[in-house]
Amino acid sequence: MSHGHEIHIHQENYLFKGKAKTLSLALLAIGILFTVIGIFTLPVTEHHHAAPVVATSVAEHGAEHATEHAATAHEYPGQNINGVDVGHADEQLYPVVSEHAKPAATRVFMNLLLNGYFVLLISVCGLFFFALQYIANAGWATVLLRVPQAMSTFLPIGAIVILAVFFIDGENIYHWLAYEKLHLTKGQAGFDKILDSKSWFLNSKVVVGFLIAIPVTWILFGMKLRSLSYKEDAEGGLTFFNKSIRLGAAFVLVFGFTLSILSWVVNMSVDAHWYSTIFSLYNFATGWVSTIAIIILFVLYLKRNGYLNLVTDEHIHDLGKFMFAFSIFWTYLWFAQFILIWYANIPEETVYYYKRWESPFKLHFFLNLILNFLIPFLVLMTRNNKRNPKILTFVAIVILIGHWNDLYLMLMPGTIDKQAGIGFLEVGMALAFAGLFIYWVLTALSKKGLVPVKHPYIDESAHHDVGV
Repeated sequence: MSHGHEIHIHQENYLFKGKAKTLSLALLAIGILFTVIGIFTLPVTEHHHAAPVVATSVAEHGAEHATEHAATAHEYPGQNINGVDVGHADEQLYPVVSEHAKPAATRVFMNLLLNGYFVLLISVCGLFFFALQYIANAGWATVLLRVPQAMSTFLPIGAIVILAVFFIDGENIYHWLAYEKLHLTKGQAGFDKILDSKSWFLNSKVVVGFLIAIPVTWILFGMKLRSLSYKEDAEGGLTFFNKSIRLGAAFVLVFGFTLSILSWVVNMSVDAHWYSTIFSLYNFATGWVSTIAIIILFVLYLKRNGYLNLVTDEHIHDLGKFMFAFSIFWTYLWFAQFILIWYANIPEETVYYYKRWESPFKLHFFLNLILNFLIPFLVLMTRNNKRNPKILTFVAIVILIGHWNDLYLMLMPGTIDKQAGIGFLEVGMALAFAGLFIYWVLTALSKKGLVPVKHPYIDESAHHDVGV
């Protein structure tokens, strides 16, 4: 459908003031207050280590030894081996140090890890969105490219938080890191065959290298891509556009490998004995749909306040379709991982979901599907809802809460387990990060023009029409 009026392409400069600044700072202040209250009201726990036991295999010795293992389970109450009680007689068992209560501070650091990882995912997926428009020669999103561009500037904050958590409380969060410090060899009591086989990758030196090198690589790509975009705005022509295509293609290639590695070392390794072959793609889906939701929220906010005048209902409709489609894509990956593990029923795989099926995580398990699939799917099915700012705002907020819950369910059971919960600490930390992120991104948007006026596809984007 045509716009019915002449479109004037001109630069817009956002002024970050008033309600937006007050709201972001209020969220940050309330979040910090709730976090402090949460820290001071955490239950005190006694923290100590138990000596690991030697691995044995029931299957190798026959059914008659099941009784002996039952006795072992009685002798070592609470002992977990490869996530399975030592009395279980169906699989090869490997020793894991008995999981006693972690220090109360570990819950604080786990929340820092969760929120730091979430904003890191969103920031780098914002950069991915930006680069993707160049390499796909996509014109429709040109008028709103400054939003994901600004989101990508938050990358260093998430990276610093994750690295700090690893250094300060890594041994309580990552079992493999605590195991590394034992320096056990084959034949010694407590030797862990699985962790030993992964030690070439899961060791402190390699992981610290990844935690530094990967975010730094993303940050450098982001700085260069933003620089080319601003130069394009200043000088015009195709020189910087063509450079952006080549650099964007290189970033997307690097991004695919490095995001996989980062998701393994930060997230999957909290359950060091378990692995999934689609875990990194699942993490990407979580970050990607959350990024689309945040782009929608920022674009709608700017539109309400008289900015981004070139953005029309057609652009909003496309963003709504993206959010709808990738909510289904996330659900497909969630289901693909879950159903195969459920159907195969292999103990070293099912233990991952077994822990997330118990209290206090069972509610979060079902919330995951309701918030991340059911609500977006049912609400965004119709065309009109995909173009309705109020409905899109509601669904975007639901999705962000849902994928925060998704990461909560990925990280907490593997580390603090029964000590986990939702209280002042969790709500406060999430609000503080949200307030800081909003303040940071809006500040970044205010520093440069909102419209890439000399982008080769700016006219095409301004006249974008979905055709239905």
